Amino acid sequence: MRKILVIGIGAGNPDHLTLQAVKALRTVDVFFVLDKGAVKQELVDLRQSILADHATGPYRVLEGRDPDRDRTPDNYVQTIEAWRRDRADVCAGLLAQLGPDEVGAFLVWGDPSLYDSTLAILDDLLARGLEFDVEVIPGVTSVAALTAGHRVALNQVSRPVQITTGRRLSEGWPADVDDVAVMLDAKYSFEGVDPDTWIYWGAYLGMPDEILVSGRVGDVAPRIRELREEARARKGWIMDTYLLRRT
Repeated sequence: MRKILVIGIGAGNPDHLTLQAVKALRTVDVFFVLDKGAVKQELVDLRQSILADHATGPYRVLEGRDPDRDRTPDNYVQTIEAWRRDRADVCAGLLAQLGPDEVGAFLVWGDPSLYDSTLAILDDLLARGLEFDVEVIPGVTSVAALTAGHRVALNQVSRPVQITTGRRLSEGWPADVDDVAVMLDAKYSFEGVDPDTWIYWGAYLGMPDEILVSGRVGDVAPRIRELREEARARKGWIMDTYLLRRT
């Protein structure tokens, strides 16, 4: 039976790799990579550096082209579902090149359980009748890297935390929580919250050019927008996360 490892590799710092992840890397015969184009070549280079440091081989790398998707769809859920099906088609082609007794692996930023499509795509392929075993190796999330960078706890005493997206935050503050961790926000949804809310924001978490800003939203929101737009223009891409806290 073929085996697929889904390995969380952390938010961007190679030292985020757990011992479990390092051990798993040394068992892999084939690494699957979805190419996102030259804009995010830096992320591909980081993956290659991780393999060079920890994969003892012999191994091979198979690349597939990550399908494009509409970033401003009228129906978000249907668009994501269609994109995942297209991604699954690409992954099916990659898995077809895996030998019957080989181990393949996808390296996933952060943790595979948090806002990543790899597990859903593998479920799609299993539902199509493909046969393989799946093992998941957890990783350091961008939320954990964010709170570590700011040296704060994710929660307040006896209070819940909600992890959501910028799209959902723009629809209103979640009920019954004072702490909201936000991912996938390209439209500065934090600018619409109470200006007295505290924000802990970070981009390129764990990487050499990590950026951290904290303070009252009313005070630091313009600075975050300025830094984010400058960094995106300079690098061609950006990954950022933030924690909003009402006290």
